[in-house]
Amino acid sequence: MAAHSVAAPAMALSGRVRAMEPRRSSGKSSAFATGGKCAAKARATFARGRNTVTRAVVTPPTTHDNARPDATLRPVSAAAVDSSKALEQFRSMGGASRYASEAKSSIVSIGLSIHTCPVEVREKMAVPEDKWEEAVKQLTSFPHVEEAGILSTCNRMEIYVVALSWHRGVREVEEWMSQYSGIPLDELREHLFLLRDQDATSHLLKVSGGLDSVVMGEGQILAQVKNVFALGENVEGFGRHLSGLFKAAITAGKRVRSETSIASGAVSVSSAAAELVQMKLPSNSFDGCRVMIVGAGTMSRLLVKHLVSKRCTEMTIVNRSAGRVEELQADFPEANIKLALMDEFLPLAAEHDVIFTAASTGVIITKDDLATMPAASACVDGKRRLVDIAVPRNVDADCGEDAGTICYNVDDLKELVEANKEARERAADEARELLAQEQAGFEAWRDSLETVPTIKRLRGKAEAIRASELEKAAGKLGDGLTKKQMKAVEELSRGIVNKLLHGPMQALRSDGTDPAQVSQTLVNMHALEDMFDLKNDGVPGSRNGKK
Repeated sequence: MAAHSVAAPAMALSGRVRAMEPRRSSGKSSAFATGGKCAAKARATFARGRNTVTRAVVTPPTTHDNARPDATLRPVSAAAVDSSKALEQFRSMGGASRYASEAKSSIVSIGLSIHTCPVEVREKMAVPEDKWEEAVKQLTSFPHVEEAGILSTCNRMEIYVVALSWHRGVREVEEWMSQYSGIPLDELREHLFLLRDQDATSHLLKVSGGLDSVVMGEGQILAQVKNVFALGENVEGFGRHLSGLFKAAITAGKRVRSETSIASGAVSVSSAAAELVQMKLPSNSFDGCRVMIVGAGTMSRLLVKHLVSKRCTEMTIVNRSAGRVEELQADFPEANIKLALMDEFLPLAAEHDVIFTAASTGVIITKDDLATMPAASACVDGKRRLVDIAVPRNVDADCGEDAGTICYNVDDLKELVEANKEARERAADEARELLAQEQAGFEAWRDSLETVPTIKRLRGKAEAIRASELEKAAGKLGDGLTKKQMKAVEELSRGIVNKLLHGPMQALRSDGTDPAQVSQTLVNMHALEDMFDLKNDGVPGSRNGKK
Protein backbone atom coordinates (compact mmCIF):
# COMPACT_ATOMS: atom_id res chain seq x y z
CA MET A 1 0.00 0.00 0.00
CA ALA A 2 1.33 3.40 -0.89
CA ALA A 3 2.38 5.85 1.77
CA HIS A 4 0.53 9.15 1.67
CA SER A 5 2.99 12.00 1.43
CA VAL A 6 0.82 14.79 2.77
CA ALA A 7 3.24 17.36 4.12
CA ALA A 8 4.00 17.08 7.80
CA PRO A 9 6.55 19.89 7.88
CA ALA A 10 9.07 19.83 10.68
CA MET A 11 9.03 23.59 11.32
CA ALA A 12 10.80 24.34 14.59
CA LEU A 13 12.11 20.81 15.03
CA SER A 14 15.89 20.83 15.23
CA GLY A 15 16.41 17.23 16.19
CA ARG A 16 14.98 13.77 15.76
CA VAL A 17 11.71 13.65 13.85
CA ARG A 18 9.28 10.83 14.46
CA ALA A 19 6.97 10.74 11.46
CA MET A 20 4.24 8.22 11.01
CA GLU A 21 2.72 6.27 8.08
CA PRO A 22 -0.65 7.52 6.83
CA ARG A 23 -2.35 5.18 4.43
CA ARG A 24 -4.28 5.66 1.26
CA SER A 25 -7.88 4.84 2.03
CA SER A 26 -9.80 1.99 0.47
CA GLY A 27 -13.23 2.34 -1.03
CA LYS A 28 -14.92 0.33 1.71
CA SER A 29 -17.50 1.95 3.94
CA SER A 30 -16.32 3.38 7.25
CA ALA A 31 -17.64 2.66 10.71
CA PHE A 32 -17.33 6.37 11.43
CA ALA A 33 -20.72 7.99 11.51
CA THR A 34 -20.18 9.93 8.31
CA GLY A 35 -17.72 7.61 6.53
CA GLY A 36 -16.41 7.81 2.97
CA LYS A 37 -13.27 9.31 1.42
CA CYS A 38 -13.29 12.64 -0.29
CA ALA A 39 -11.29 13.12 -3.43
CA ALA A 40 -11.05 16.77 -2.44
CA LYS A 41 -9.41 19.49 -4.48
CA ALA A 42 -5.67 19.85 -4.20
CA ARG A 43 -5.03 16.46 -2.54
CA ALA A 44 -1.38 15.51 -2.16
CA THR A 45 0.07 12.75 -4.31
CA PHE A 46 0.85 9.23 -3.17
CA ALA A 47 4.40 7.86 -2.99
CA ARG A 48 6.05 4.49 -2.45
CA GLY A 49 8.20 3.77 0.53
CA ARG A 50 6.37 2.40 3.58
CA ASN A 51 8.75 1.22 6.31
CA THR A 52 11.80 2.46 4.38
CA VAL A 53 14.63 3.50 6.67
CA THR A 54 16.89 6.20 5.39
CA ARG A 55 18.88 9.19 6.57
CA ALA A 56 17.77 12.76 6.35
CA VAL A 57 19.01 16.13 7.48
CA VAL A 58 16.22 18.12 9.10
CA THR A 59 17.39 21.73 9.27
CA PRO A 60 15.21 24.30 11.01
CA PRO A 61 14.25 27.50 9.20
CA THR A 62 16.67 30.33 9.83
CA THR A 63 13.76 32.62 10.75
CA HIS A 64 13.05 30.68 13.95
CA ASP A 65 14.10 32.48 17.10
CA ASN A 66 15.79 29.49 18.71
CA ALA A 67 16.93 27.60 15.63
CA ARG A 68 20.00 25.43 15.89
CA PRO A 69 22.77 25.98 13.30
CA ASP A 70 22.70 22.40 12.07
CA ALA A 71 21.52 18.88 12.86
CA THR A 72 23.27 15.53 12.87
CA LEU A 73 22.32 12.70 10.57
CA ARG A 74 19.87 10.31 12.16
CA PRO A 75 17.96 7.29 10.82
CA VAL A 76 14.33 8.26 10.30
CA SER A 77 11.30 6.81 8.56
CA ALA A 78 10.13 7.57 5.04
CA ALA A 79 7.48 9.90 6.41
CA ALA A 80 10.21 11.86 8.17
CA VAL A 81 11.86 12.41 4.80
CA ASP A 82 8.52 13.83 3.65
CA SER A 83 8.76 16.21 6.63
CA SER A 84 12.16 17.36 5.37
CA LYS A 85 10.82 17.90 1.86
CA ALA A 86 7.83 19.77 3.25
CA LEU A 87 10.18 22.05 5.15
CA GLU A 88 11.96 22.96 1.94
CA GLN A 89 8.56 23.60 0.36
CA PHE A 90 7.69 25.86 3.29
CA ARG A 91 10.83 27.90 2.72
CA SER A 92 10.20 28.22 -1.00
CA MET A 93 6.73 29.62 -0.27
CA GLY A 94 8.21 32.46 1.72
CA GLY A 95 7.80 31.23 5.29
CA ALA A 96 5.36 33.49 7.09
CA SER A 97 3.64 34.54 3.87
CA ARG A 98 2.12 31.07 3.87
CA TYR A 99 -0.26 32.28 6.61
CA ALA A 100 -2.20 34.43 4.19
CA SER A 101 -2.76 31.54 1.76
CA GLU A 102 -3.98 28.86 4.20
CA ALA A 103 -7.56 27.97 3.28
CA LYS A 104 -8.56 26.31 6.56
CA SER A 105 -7.27 25.34 9.97
CA SER A 106 -4.88 22.42 10.32
CA ILE A 107 -4.96 19.51 12.75
CA VAL A 108 -1.48 19.26 14.25
CA SER A 109 0.02 16.64 16.54
CA ILE A 110 3.19 17.49 18.44
CA GLY A 111 4.67 15.56 21.30
CA LEU A 112 6.97 12.96 22.79
CA SER A 113 6.86 9.18 22.73
CA ILE A 114 8.87 6.26 24.03
CA HIS A 115 10.26 5.80 20.49
CA THR A 116 12.10 9.12 20.48
CA CYS A 117 12.27 10.35 24.05
CA PRO A 118 13.69 8.96 27.32
CA VAL A 119 11.51 8.62 30.40
CA GLU A 120 13.46 11.42 32.14
CA VAL A 121 11.95 13.93 29.70
CA ARG A 122 8.52 12.32 29.35
CA GLU A 123 7.83 12.39 33.07
CA LYS A 124 8.35 16.17 33.16
CA MET A 125 5.73 16.61 30.43
CA ALA A 126 3.12 14.26 31.97
CA VAL A 127 -0.31 15.94 32.37
CA PRO A 128 -2.45 14.28 35.07
CA GLU A 129 -6.24 14.23 34.78
CA ASP A 130 -6.75 16.95 37.38
CA LYS A 131 -4.63 19.36 35.29
CA TRP A 132 -6.00 18.33 31.89
CA GLU A 133 -8.77 20.93 31.56
CA GLU A 134 -6.54 23.78 32.70
CA ALA A 135 -3.84 22.72 30.22
CA VAL A 136 -6.39 22.75 27.37
CA LYS A 137 -7.57 26.22 28.41
CA GLN A 138 -3.99 27.51 28.43
CA LEU A 139 -3.32 26.08 24.97
CA THR A 140 -6.51 27.49 23.43
CA SER A 141 -5.75 30.90 24.91
CA PHE A 142 -3.02 31.29 22.29
CA PRO A 143 -4.12 33.35 19.25
CA HIS A 144 -3.52 30.59 16.68
CA VAL A 145 -4.87 27.57 18.60
CA GLU A 146 -8.60 26.97 18.16
CA GLU A 147 -8.94 23.53 19.80
CA ALA A 148 -6.67 21.36 21.93
CA GLY A 149 -6.57 17.87 23.43
CA ILE A 150 -3.82 16.03 25.33
CA LEU A 151 -3.05 12.30 25.34
CA SER A 152 -0.72 11.72 28.31
CA THR A 153 0.32 8.16 29.23
CA CYS A 154 3.40 6.40 30.58
CA ASN A 155 4.70 5.96 27.01
CA ARG A 156 3.71 9.21 25.33
CA MET A 157 2.62 12.80 25.79
CA GLU A 158 0.93 14.05 22.62
CA ILE A 159 -0.84 17.35 22.09
CA TYR A 160 -3.44 17.62 19.32
CA VAL A 161 -4.50 21.09 18.24
CA VAL A 162 -6.59 22.69 15.53
CA ALA A 163 -4.35 25.58 14.50
CA LEU A 164 -4.96 28.74 12.51
CA SER A 165 -1.67 29.20 10.66
CA TRP A 166 -0.24 25.84 11.63
CA HIS A 167 3.39 26.95 11.94
CA ARG A 168 2.45 29.78 14.33
CA GLY A 169 0.29 27.34 16.26
CA VAL A 170 3.22 24.92 16.52
CA ARG A 171 5.45 27.63 17.92
CA GLU A 172 2.85 28.52 20.55
CA VAL A 173 2.44 24.87 21.58
CA GLU A 174 6.22 24.45 21.79
CA GLU A 175 6.48 27.46 24.05
CA TRP A 176 3.74 26.07 26.31
CA MET A 177 5.47 22.66 26.49
CA SER A 178 8.77 24.26 27.45
CA GLN A 179 7.15 26.41 30.11
CA TYR A 180 5.07 23.53 31.52
CA SER A 181 7.97 21.07 31.72
CA GLY A 182 10.73 23.50 32.63
CA ILE A 183 12.87 22.03 29.82
CA PRO A 184 14.67 24.54 27.55
CA LEU A 185 13.11 24.66 24.10
CA ASP A 186 16.28 23.65 22.24
CA GLU A 187 16.64 20.58 24.45
CA LEU A 188 12.96 19.67 24.14
CA ARG A 189 13.07 19.83 20.34
CA GLU A 190 15.63 17.04 20.30
CA HIS A 191 12.80 14.64 21.18
CA LEU A 192 9.67 16.13 19.59
CA PHE A 193 7.74 14.73 16.66
CA LEU A 194 5.46 16.92 14.55
CA LEU A 195 2.64 15.78 12.26
CA ARG A 196 0.06 17.76 10.34
CA ASP A 197 -3.44 17.07 8.96
CA GLN A 198 -3.70 13.56 7.45
CA ASP A 199 -0.37 12.53 8.97
CA ALA A 200 -1.64 13.65 12.40
CA THR A 201 -5.04 11.96 12.08
CA SER A 202 -3.43 8.77 10.78
CA HIS A 203 -1.06 8.77 13.75
CA LEU A 204 -3.84 9.01 16.35
CA LEU A 205 -5.75 6.17 14.71
CA LYS A 206 -2.58 4.06 14.76
CA VAL A 207 -2.03 4.91 18.41
CA SER A 208 -5.60 3.94 19.30
CA GLY A 209 -5.26 0.72 17.32
CA GLY A 210 -2.12 -0.18 19.27
CA LEU A 211 0.17 -0.03 16.22
CA ASP A 212 2.44 2.60 17.77
CA SER A 213 2.70 0.99 21.21
CA VAL A 214 5.79 -0.65 22.68
CA VAL A 215 3.70 -3.80 22.92
CA MET A 216 1.86 -3.81 19.59
CA GLY A 217 -1.88 -4.17 19.99
CA GLU A 218 -1.96 -3.44 23.72
CA GLY A 219 -5.45 -2.60 24.91
CA GLN A 220 -4.68 -0.03 27.59
CA ILE A 221 -4.02 2.75 25.06
CA LEU A 222 -7.56 2.46 23.66
CA ALA A 223 -8.93 3.04 27.17
CA GLN A 224 -6.65 6.07 27.47
CA VAL A 225 -7.91 7.50 24.14
CA LYS A 226 -11.48 6.97 25.38
CA ASN A 227 -10.56 8.84 28.55
CA VAL A 228 -9.35 11.87 26.54
CA PHE A 229 -12.70 11.93 24.72
CA ALA A 230 -14.56 11.71 28.05
CA LEU A 231 -12.42 14.45 29.64
CA GLY A 232 -13.02 16.73 26.67
CA GLU A 233 -16.79 16.35 26.41
CA ASN A 234 -17.54 19.31 28.67
CA VAL A 235 -14.41 21.35 27.91
CA GLU A 236 -14.95 24.27 25.52
CA GLY A 237 -11.46 24.07 24.02
CA PHE A 238 -11.96 20.44 22.97
CA GLY A 239 -14.06 21.36 19.93
CA ARG A 240 -15.92 19.74 17.08
CA HIS A 241 -12.89 18.71 15.00
CA LEU A 242 -10.94 17.03 17.81
CA SER A 243 -14.08 15.48 19.24
CA GLY A 244 -14.76 13.94 15.83
CA LEU A 245 -11.14 12.81 15.49
CA PHE A 246 -11.03 11.05 18.87
CA LYS A 247 -14.42 9.47 18.19
CA ALA A 248 -13.02 8.07 14.93
CA ALA A 249 -9.91 6.87 16.80
CA ILE A 250 -12.04 4.99 19.34
CA THR A 251 -14.04 3.30 16.56
CA ALA A 252 -10.80 2.40 14.78
CA GLY A 253 -9.26 0.95 17.93
CA LYS A 254 -12.30 -1.23 18.57
CA ARG A 255 -12.33 -2.55 15.01
CA VAL A 256 -8.62 -3.41 15.06
CA ARG A 257 -9.02 -5.50 18.19
CA SER A 258 -12.24 -7.22 17.16
CA GLU A 259 -11.37 -7.88 13.49
CA THR A 260 -7.67 -8.83 13.73
CA SER A 261 -5.48 -10.99 15.98
CA ILE A 262 -3.23 -8.10 16.97
CA ALA A 263 -4.33 -8.32 20.60
CA SER A 264 -3.03 -11.85 21.12
CA GLY A 265 -0.21 -12.37 23.62
CA ALA A 266 1.18 -9.67 25.90
CA VAL A 267 -0.86 -6.61 24.96
CA SER A 268 -0.33 -4.08 27.76
CA VAL A 269 2.51 -2.53 29.68
CA SER A 270 1.43 -4.49 32.75
CA SER A 271 1.32 -7.86 30.98
CA ALA A 272 4.64 -7.15 29.27
CA ALA A 273 6.21 -6.26 32.62
CA ALA A 274 5.07 -9.57 34.14
CA GLU A 275 6.28 -11.50 31.09
CA LEU A 276 9.67 -9.72 31.00
CA VAL A 277 10.39 -10.46 34.65
CA GLN A 278 9.39 -14.09 34.22
CA MET A 279 11.78 -14.36 31.26
CA LYS A 280 14.63 -12.86 33.31
CA LEU A 281 14.19 -14.95 36.46
CA PRO A 282 16.70 -17.80 36.84
CA SER A 283 13.98 -20.47 36.77
CA ASN A 284 11.72 -18.58 34.32
CA SER A 285 9.07 -18.91 37.01
CA PHE A 286 7.71 -16.92 39.94
CA ASP A 287 7.74 -20.05 42.14
CA GLY A 288 9.16 -19.17 45.53
CA CYS A 289 9.56 -15.46 44.71
CA ARG A 290 8.26 -12.90 47.17
CA VAL A 291 6.35 -10.41 45.00
CA MET A 292 5.22 -6.89 45.89
CA ILE A 293 3.13 -4.39 43.92
CA VAL A 294 3.09 -0.69 44.82
CA GLY A 295 -0.15 1.04 43.80
CA ALA A 296 -3.65 -0.30 43.26
CA GLY A 297 -4.82 1.51 40.12
CA THR A 298 -5.62 0.22 36.65
CA MET A 299 -2.04 -0.82 35.81
CA SER A 300 -1.71 -2.69 39.10
CA ARG A 301 -5.03 -4.45 38.53
CA LEU A 302 -3.80 -5.64 35.12
CA LEU A 303 -0.53 -6.68 36.71
CA VAL A 304 -2.34 -8.83 39.28
CA LYS A 305 -4.37 -10.41 36.49
CA HIS A 306 -1.30 -11.36 34.47
CA LEU A 307 0.71 -12.50 37.47
CA VAL A 308 -2.13 -14.81 38.49
CA SER A 309 -2.23 -16.17 34.93
CA LYS A 310 1.48 -17.01 35.36
CA ARG A 311 0.71 -18.88 38.60
CA CYS A 312 2.05 -16.16 40.84
CA THR A 313 -0.63 -16.14 43.55
CA GLU A 314 1.30 -14.87 46.59
CA MET A 315 1.81 -11.10 46.61
CA THR A 316 1.75 -8.00 48.79
CA ILE A 317 0.06 -4.83 47.52
CA VAL A 318 1.09 -1.51 49.06
CA ASN A 319 -1.16 1.50 48.56
CA ARG A 320 -1.97 4.86 50.17
CA SER A 321 -5.41 3.61 51.21
CA ALA A 322 -6.94 0.20 51.83
CA GLY A 323 -10.10 0.50 49.70
CA ARG A 324 -8.71 -0.39 46.29
CA VAL A 325 -6.56 -3.21 47.62
CA GLU A 326 -9.61 -4.73 49.30
CA GLU A 327 -11.40 -4.56 45.92
CA LEU A 328 -8.51 -6.47 44.34
CA GLN A 329 -8.68 -9.06 47.10
CA ALA A 330 -12.38 -9.53 46.33
CA ASP A 331 -11.89 -9.61 42.56
CA PHE A 332 -9.01 -12.13 42.66
CA PRO A 333 -10.00 -14.69 45.30
CA GLU A 334 -7.58 -17.22 43.79
CA ALA A 335 -4.65 -15.01 44.87
CA ASN A 336 -3.40 -14.56 48.41
CA ILE A 337 -3.11 -10.75 48.40
CA LYS A 338 -1.72 -9.10 51.53
CA LEU A 339 -2.56 -5.47 52.22
CA ALA A 340 -0.06 -2.83 53.41
CA LEU A 341 -0.04 0.97 53.50
CA MET A 342 2.63 3.24 52.03
CA ASP A 343 4.31 4.07 55.33
CA GLU A 344 5.22 0.37 55.56
CA PHE A 345 6.76 0.25 52.08
CA LEU A 346 10.51 0.40 52.79
CA PRO A 347 10.56 -2.17 55.62
CA LEU A 348 8.42 -4.53 53.51
CA ALA A 349 10.51 -3.93 50.37
CA ALA A 350 13.50 -5.40 52.24
CA GLU A 351 11.53 -8.64 52.58
CA HIS A 352 10.61 -9.03 48.88
CA ASP A 353 12.45 -10.27 45.80
CA VAL A 354 10.43 -8.72 42.95
CA ILE A 355 8.86 -5.27 43.38
CA PHE A 356 6.57 -3.76 40.72
CA THR A 357 5.90 -0.04 41.17
CA ALA A 358 2.92 1.70 39.55
CA ALA A 359 2.12 4.49 42.00
CA SER A 360 1.45 8.17 41.28
CA THR A 361 3.59 9.39 44.17
CA GLY A 362 6.90 10.06 42.41
CA VAL A 363 10.19 8.54 43.65
CA ILE A 364 9.67 6.14 46.57
CA ILE A 365 12.99 4.25 46.69
CA THR A 366 16.63 5.28 46.20
CA LYS A 367 20.09 3.70 46.13
CA ASP A 368 20.58 4.69 49.77
CA ASP A 369 17.42 2.82 50.73
CA LEU A 370 18.64 -0.31 48.94
CA ALA A 371 21.98 -0.15 50.72
CA THR A 372 20.24 -0.82 54.06
CA MET A 373 18.36 -3.88 52.80
CA PRO A 374 19.49 -7.50 53.05
CA ALA A 375 20.13 -9.50 49.87
CA ALA A 376 17.15 -11.02 48.07
CA SER A 377 16.45 -14.76 48.26
CA ALA A 378 18.14 -17.50 46.27
CA CYS A 379 15.22 -17.85 43.84
CA VAL A 380 16.39 -14.61 42.22
CA ASP A 381 20.09 -15.36 42.71
CA GLY A 382 20.25 -12.83 45.52
CA LYS A 383 19.45 -9.89 43.22
CA ARG A 384 16.29 -7.93 43.94
CA ARG A 385 14.23 -6.93 40.88
CA LEU A 386 12.70 -3.43 40.74
CA VAL A 387 10.23 -3.05 37.88
CA ASP A 388 9.10 0.56 37.49
CA ILE A 389 6.12 0.99 35.16
CA ALA A 390 5.09 4.39 36.55
CA VAL A 391 5.54 7.79 34.91
CA PRO A 392 6.79 9.86 36.67
CA ARG A 393 9.15 7.15 37.91
CA ASN A 394 8.88 5.57 41.37
CA VAL A 395 12.40 4.10 41.30
CA ASP A 396 15.23 6.62 41.44
CA ALA A 397 17.70 6.45 38.55
CA ASP A 398 20.62 5.67 40.87
CA CYS A 399 19.03 2.39 42.05
CA GLY A 400 20.58 0.62 39.08
CA GLU A 401 24.01 1.28 40.61
CA ASP A 402 23.25 -0.99 43.57
CA ALA A 403 25.13 -4.29 43.17
CA GLY A 404 22.29 -6.34 44.62
CA THR A 405 19.54 -4.88 42.44
CA ILE A 406 18.40 -5.23 38.83
CA CYS A 407 16.14 -2.42 37.59
CA TYR A 408 13.68 -2.35 34.70
CA ASN A 409 11.45 0.49 33.48
CA VAL A 410 8.96 0.98 30.65
CA ASP A 411 11.77 1.51 28.14
CA ASP A 412 13.07 -2.03 28.78
CA LEU A 413 9.84 -3.55 27.47
CA LYS A 414 11.16 -3.10 23.93
CA GLU A 415 13.07 -6.36 24.33
CA LEU A 416 9.85 -8.28 24.78
CA VAL A 417 8.33 -6.60 21.75
CA GLU A 418 11.12 -7.93 19.55
CA ALA A 419 10.27 -11.51 20.55
CA ASN A 420 6.74 -11.15 19.18
CA LYS A 421 7.46 -8.69 16.39
CA GLU A 422 7.01 -10.94 13.35
CA ALA A 423 3.62 -12.34 14.36
CA ARG A 424 2.29 -8.95 15.35
CA GLU A 425 3.47 -7.33 12.12
CA ARG A 426 1.30 -9.71 10.10
CA ALA A 427 -1.72 -8.71 12.15
CA ALA A 428 -0.65 -5.06 11.85
CA ASP A 429 -0.95 -5.20 8.05
CA GLU A 430 -4.60 -6.18 8.43
CA ALA A 431 -5.09 -3.45 11.02
CA ARG A 432 -3.67 -0.78 8.72
CA GLU A 433 -6.35 -1.56 6.14
CA LEU A 434 -9.05 -0.99 8.76
CA LEU A 435 -7.41 2.21 9.96
CA ALA A 436 -7.28 3.53 6.40
CA GLN A 437 -11.04 3.02 6.13
CA GLU A 438 -11.68 4.87 9.39
CA GLN A 439 -9.38 7.71 8.40
CA ALA A 440 -11.18 8.03 5.08
CA GLY A 441 -14.45 8.43 6.96
CA PHE A 442 -13.07 11.11 9.25
CA GLU A 443 -11.40 13.06 6.43
CA ALA A 444 -14.61 13.03 4.40
CA TRP A 445 -16.57 14.29 7.40
CA ARG A 446 -14.01 17.01 8.03
CA ASP A 447 -14.02 18.05 4.37
CA SER A 448 -17.79 18.36 4.51
CA LEU A 449 -17.38 20.90 7.35
CA GLU A 450 -15.21 23.10 5.13
CA THR A 451 -18.28 24.57 3.45
CA VAL A 452 -19.82 25.87 6.71
CA PRO A 453 -17.93 29.22 6.71
CA THR A 454 -18.81 29.72 3.04
CA ILE A 455 -22.50 29.13 3.78
CA LYS A 456 -22.33 31.72 6.57
CA ARG A 457 -20.54 34.24 4.34
CA LEU A 458 -22.97 33.79 1.45
CA ARG A 459 -26.05 34.14 3.62
CA GLY A 460 -24.52 37.09 5.48
CA LYS A 461 -23.66 38.87 2.23
CA ALA A 462 -27.12 38.27 0.77
CA GLU A 463 -28.77 39.54 3.95
CA ALA A 464 -26.59 42.67 3.97
CA ILE A 465 -27.52 43.44 0.35
CA ARG A 466 -31.22 42.80 1.01
CA ALA A 467 -31.29 45.06 4.08
CA SER A 468 -29.36 47.82 2.29
CA GLU A 469 -31.59 47.82 -0.79
CA LEU A 470 -34.74 47.69 1.33
CA GLU A 471 -33.54 50.70 3.30
CA LYS A 472 -32.92 52.61 0.07
CA ALA A 473 -36.38 51.75 -1.23
CA ALA A 474 -38.01 52.75 2.03
CA GLY A 475 -36.27 56.11 1.88
CA LYS A 476 -37.62 56.76 -1.60
CA LEU A 477 -41.15 55.75 -0.60
CA GLY A 478 -41.12 58.03 2.43
CA ASP A 479 -44.22 57.64 4.62
CA GLY A 480 -46.34 56.40 1.78
CA LEU A 481 -46.59 52.83 3.13
CA THR A 482 -48.34 51.65 6.24
CA LYS A 483 -46.52 49.39 8.73
CA LYS A 484 -48.48 46.42 7.40
CA GLN A 485 -47.46 47.22 3.82
CA MET A 486 -43.83 47.78 4.84
CA LYS A 487 -43.82 44.41 6.58
CA ALA A 488 -45.18 42.79 3.42
CA VAL A 489 -42.40 44.39 1.34
CA GLU A 490 -39.76 43.16 3.81
CA GLU A 491 -41.15 39.63 3.75
CA LEU A 492 -41.16 39.80 -0.06
CA SER A 493 -37.46 40.75 -0.07
CA ARG A 494 -36.63 37.90 2.33
CA GLY A 495 -38.59 35.43 0.23
CA ILE A 496 -36.78 36.45 -2.96
CA VAL A 497 -33.35 36.12 -1.28
CA ASN A 498 -34.23 32.73 0.23
CA LYS A 499 -35.44 31.35 -3.10
CA LEU A 500 -32.35 32.65 -4.90
CA LEU A 501 -30.07 31.12 -2.24
CA HIS A 502 -31.81 27.76 -2.14
CA GLY A 503 -29.85 26.29 -5.06
CA PRO A 504 -26.39 27.52 -3.92
CA MET A 505 -27.09 26.38 -0.35
CA GLN A 506 -28.05 22.89 -1.51
CA ALA A 507 -24.85 22.77 -3.59
CA LEU A 508 -22.82 23.51 -0.44
CA ARG A 509 -24.36 20.86 1.80
CA SER A 510 -23.01 17.33 2.20
CA ASP A 511 -23.17 14.79 5.01
CA GLY A 512 -19.76 13.35 4.09
CA THR A 513 -20.98 9.81 3.32
CA ASP A 514 -20.48 9.93 -0.47
CA PRO A 515 -16.93 10.72 -1.64
CA ALA A 516 -18.09 11.95 -5.05
CA GLN A 517 -20.67 14.22 -3.44
CA VAL A 518 -18.13 15.71 -1.04
CA SER A 519 -15.72 16.32 -3.91
CA GLN A 520 -18.38 18.07 -5.97
CA THR A 521 -19.47 20.10 -2.94
CA LEU A 522 -15.96 21.46 -2.52
CA VAL A 523 -15.78 22.34 -6.21
CA ASN A 524 -19.09 24.21 -5.80
CA MET A 525 -17.74 25.99 -2.73
CA HIS A 526 -14.66 27.33 -4.54
CA ALA A 527 -16.82 28.42 -7.48
CA LEU A 528 -19.27 30.30 -5.26
CA GLU A 529 -16.46 31.93 -3.27
CA ASP A 530 -15.01 33.29 -6.52
CA MET A 531 -18.40 34.21 -7.95
CA PHE A 532 -19.57 36.20 -4.91
CA ASP A 533 -16.11 37.31 -3.73
CA LEU A 534 -16.61 35.58 -0.37
CA LYS A 535 -12.97 34.84 0.48
CA ASN A 536 -12.39 38.39 1.70
CA ASP A 537 -15.56 38.55 3.77
CA GLY A 538 -15.42 37.90 7.52
CA VAL A 539 -17.00 34.78 8.94
CA PRO A 540 -19.90 35.57 11.28
CA GLY A 541 -19.52 33.99 14.67
CA SER A 542 -15.78 33.17 14.48
CA ARG A 543 -14.41 31.98 17.82
CA ASN A 544 -13.15 34.72 20.08
CA GLY A 545 -12.64 36.92 17.07
CA LYS A 546 -9.65 34.86 15.92
CA LYS A 547 -8.89 35.17 12.23
